[in-house]
Parts: sequence; C-alpha cells; structure tokens
Amino acid sequence: MTKQAKSIPKFTSETQERAFWEAHDSAEYLDWKQAKKVVLPNLKPSTKTISLRLPQHLLDAIKNAANARDVPYQSLIKVWLQEKLHA
Repeated sequence: MTKQAKSIPKFTSETQERAFWEAHDSAEYLDWKQAKKVVLPNLKPSTKTISLRLPQHLLDAIKNAANARDVPYQSLIKVWLQEKLHA
C-alpha cells in the first residue's frame, strides 16, 4: 500500500522555499519512483584553475602548435587531454 504524498506548499520567495526543503524530507512530498532522468545540454561545465609546471621547451612547442591552429594554447591543451582521456 502506497502512502499519499503531502502537497507542496506555495512559496513567496526562493529563500522561503530553500528553508522549507532544508527542514523537510522531499520523499514525503514526491514519489521519486516516478522521476525521470533529464539532459540539460545548454549547461556550461564548471572549470577549475590548476597550476601545471611544464619545461619551457614543451610550453613553447604547445604554443607554436596552437598558433598554427589559430587557437589559444590552453584550449588546445584541453582538447588534447580530452582526446587522450577517451582514446
């Protein structure tokens, strides 16, 4: 026997809604078995700044390769890392 879900109250602000969900279990209000996966293709992946120490000759070679392709060298490094990761 399934339990009847409680109705979600109306909120006047995002702050009020956030406080409500911090204090209540969403399983009492939603049937998560009926949830569907969604794809959000327009979201930008977050990035994190790192420090990478490279020999000067290697960095110069990467910059030359990027210049030949007319792309920023950091972008070229990201493309190469992504390709290598999925190879």
